Amino acid sequence: MSEVNLGQSYTATDHNNKNYLLPLTAMTTLFFLWGFITVLNDVLIPRLKDVFDLSYTEAMLIQFCFFGAYFIVSLPAGMLVRKIGYRKGVIAGLCIAAVGCCLFYPAALMHAYWLFLGALFILASGITVLQVSANPYVAALGPVETASSRLNLAQALNSLGTTIGPMVGAALFFGTAGALVDEAARADSVKIPYLLIAGALLTIAIVFAFLKLPELHQHHSDENSSEIEKPLINARHLVMGVLAIFCYVGAEVSIGSFLVNYFGETHIAGLEEHQAAKLISYYWGGAMVGRFVGAAVMRHVAPWKVLFFNSVMVISLLLVTINSSGSIAMYSVLAIGLFNSIMFPTIFTLSIEGLGAQTSKGSGWLCLAIVGGAIVPVLQGVIADAANIQISFLIPALCYVFILWFAFNVTKLKQVWEKS
Repeated sequence: MSEVNLGQSYTATDHNNKNYLLPLTAMTTLFFLWGFITVLNDVLIPRLKDVFDLSYTEAMLIQFCFFGAYFIVSLPAGMLVRKIGYRKGVIAGLCIAAVGCCLFYPAALMHAYWLFLGALFILASGITVLQVSANPYVAALGPVETASSRLNLAQALNSLGTTIGPMVGAALFFGTAGALVDEAARADSVKIPYLLIAGALLTIAIVFAFLKLPELHQHHSDENSSEIEKPLINARHLVMGVLAIFCYVGAEVSIGSFLVNYFGETHIAGLEEHQAAKLISYYWGGAMVGRFVGAAVMRHVAPWKVLFFNSVMVISLLLVTINSSGSIAMYSVLAIGLFNSIMFPTIFTLSIEGLGAQTSKGSGWLCLAIVGGAIVPVLQGVIADAANIQISFLIPALCYVFILWFAFNVTKLKQVWEKS
């Protein structure tokens, strides 16, 4: 069911950029917002680990609940958005996320870890609905030829949110001097930030309720098409791409989740939590810078080669941080963000090449693979508890080894699909 707007109606065939400036600006703010919210988990993990005296495995349940929502909610969210339209989908996602944020207040009052986890799941469910609504909408706001440019712009705003988030979270959760020593005060430190976020989400939802957004029709499937489709399971470049997305998101999230505790180790940097939390911005900020550099490089170099090179660099940096100490260990792991930058969009586009009419279905498979952000951090937590936090970085290193393999073989796998 397409959206019906109050006032002037637009269609996706109207390629007047003036028509799309306002909705494109509005939608890109959402990318910033969910980037900001998602990266707050990296600061929330050490806060709740300290408050509830959790093991690393227990603390990583934060990411398990958050990214598990992507796997559970993505398909229902897609059906919801197809039924109610993009604008109402955005409003629904914002409201669901606001409810999750509000639940942090009773969770802090009750001092209940399980309620924090439930609040995170609801918050992530709302963000999932936002992503399902916003990604295809931004791609469709204008000519097909410039769709990737618009998505890159939106992703840059997402990276800006992930860069700013840790600095804001460090100040709000730990205070300017990290002097919250009373347990109740440490638990309460998360209440106000998430209530403020809830207020912002609801305000934006109200704005979207009154926006006149264009109607888009090209994402409706052609149910009358007589084209015979090959089984997607035979598209090995897609199947391996799903595993690569799983590994990438899992590794990226897992590394960010452990940084605060890692930098607190005496042989690494011995930093207080509020100091270490601010450094996470360099990890995510590197990804923002790398996106611009990578976009320029890939105009002249094949994407799979850039992905291969970046995978080699990340594996090398992880081996350095595992086998060193002090500033070398600290800066080598922070530098990973720069080389992470182009991985998600590059894996995504390489995986859906040549799928034709089944591209949207293949994209859905890849979105489900974001569940890697739920599972890999828990696996690293198990190793951190069993051995130590430094050795545990072998888990994301193994993930990047698979991405390296994917980059080297994806062209061959795609050719097999095209010849079948």
